[in-house]
Amino acid sequence: MACAAISVGFTISQLLRGTSRIFPTHSALVVLRHSAFCYCTVNGTTKSKRKMDHLERTANNFRQEMISQAKVCGITNESETVKRLRLAITNKDFTFKAGQWVDFFIPGVSVVGGFSICSSPGLLERDGILELAVKRAVHPPAHWIHTECTLDSEVALRVGADLHEYQESKGYGYKMGTVKLYYSAKNTNELLFKKNILGLMNAFPGKITCHFHVTQQSSQICKEFQPYVTEGRISEEDLEKHVSKYTLWYICGPPPMIESISKLLANIGVPRDCVFFEKWW
Repeated sequence: MACAAISVGFTISQLLRGTSRIFPTHSALVVLRHSAFCYCTVNGTTKSKRKMDHLERTANNFRQEMISQAKVCGITNESETVKRLRLAITNKDFTFKAGQWVDFFIPGVSVVGGFSICSSPGLLERDGILELAVKRAVHPPAHWIHTECTLDSEVALRVGADLHEYQESKGYGYKMGTVKLYYSAKNTNELLFKKNILGLMNAFPGKITCHFHVTQQSSQICKEFQPYVTEGRISEEDLEKHVSKYTLWYICGPPPMIESISKLLANIGVPRDCVFFEKWW
């Protein structure tokens, strides 16, 4: 998910964990739209009419061999469309790093899910707990989580690609750069982890900044978030001020949004090889 810099891909949930590990050496600008069922390719377009299965899309990605059993120990609603799933991991050898995802195996469901981990490795080390944030969708694993999953449901997990493994194997270190996040959703209720993001902004002043956008806000925006929220879509004017030869651009969202933002970036002179897409549904 680039210029003369270490490429590090991340989404909102990855901003919230392992913070010292995710910053590239130069600046990065992240454009996200909260939605589900989107998938894309790196430095390409999303023209395929057939949605590839998770295992097909990630067939060439490194995976740990271990498949570990897990039990659902908590289910909370992050928003009207997103559930946070807490999983108790029974295998003490199960580990992951910030930026990884899991293959999600459900008994009786033939389709394997693929979900980003939204908790820290520290939570797993301390309490044996791993968390996933899953958007409501018709995709069988996501549908199961939203309609059938209950406390004590049993599933199995396998850790997917390590986004940092390649750089570490080459002996590259990480220096904290800067991240400018543009985050768009229908309304403020759908801006997941917004309080956590504001907390990171306060913890790393000048290193992390965030601009929230809402496109269908029908209620008053609370005073706490008013300074950070703009009503309307992310625009060319918002992004062109950040164009430089050192900036890396990461986009995550549904295919139409990815196509739109990619064209916008091309219009303002961003080289194609500096724009990266998050692989998702």
